[in-house]
Amino acid sequence: MLITPETSKIGWIGTGVMGHSMCRHLMDAGFQVSVHSRTREKADDLIAAGANWCGSPKEVAMASDVIFSIVGLPSDVREVFLSDRGVLAGCQPGAVVVDMTTSEPRLAIEIADAARVREVHSVDAPVSGGDVGAKAGSLSIMIGGEAEVVAALELCWKAMGKTYVRQGEAGSGQHAKIVNQILVAAGMIGVCESLLYAQQSGLDLDKVLKSVSSGAAGSWALSNLAPRIVSGHFDPGFFVDHFVKDLGIAIEESRRMSLKLPGLELACELYERVAARGDGHLGTHALQLTLAEMSELQWHSKVTPA
Repeated sequence: MLITPETSKIGWIGTGVMGHSMCRHLMDAGFQVSVHSRTREKADDLIAAGANWCGSPKEVAMASDVIFSIVGLPSDVREVFLSDRGVLAGCQPGAVVVDMTTSEPRLAIEIADAARVREVHSVDAPVSGGDVGAKAGSLSIMIGGEAEVVAALELCWKAMGKTYVRQGEAGSGQHAKIVNQILVAAGMIGVCESLLYAQQSGLDLDKVLKSVSSGAAGSWALSNLAPRIVSGHFDPGFFVDHFVKDLGIAIEESRRMSLKLPGLELACELYERVAARGDGHLGTHALQLTLAEMSELQWHSKVTPA
């Protein structure tokens, strides 16, 4: 079994910072797409390009063989998949549902159990790579679900991502994304603190980035987000508010497994301060502004933050 544009219609729910580009890649790959978003205007250009608008997740499911979703919070995921107007209420037996939201592993298992009762296949497939990866079709996709179903979606994974790995059964994709977010949190603290140090010591930030990015300190965040920080662009590739949600899930899961992860708890505390500062709508690299404020400094920027 292989899901192709000739054999399967795609449904897409959520056209935000990342979902919009991901949906467009599937359309560009030749798939006929039915789309729903909480704010229709965010899907207008997809509709203009040929996507079919649906008034609810249930309507999307009724028109589709494979339904993808990427929304904000676990409560949104629950509403999209399990409510009376949700995806599972509209699915036919044999359909495939794929949640690409970063959510709770136990919710992914709950959705898979509910889908199984309806003879529907469920996959959890959160992603990493931010708006840059979504636009470029180079996301890393972490997948939980039945091996045969995950393999059948290969053309979809290829359209959206550069790396796609099945981690195991339902919920394992979400666990892998938690691993990713713990790494991202620690990395962002390092990027922001190092730039603050560089500024205060009088270094030219562009020059210092050129030196450290190609050495042992190199990372995706350093290459992609540090230049935004230096330029004063704090628009979201991934929202602080959503990152706070992700770190909260990571802490909850780690405590459930009796793990003590002080670095994770520090990162969560710092990002909660970013949100409390009123910067929850900015990108995760807006941590720079909070760290500068904690040192009673003004962050250097070439433009006014969003």
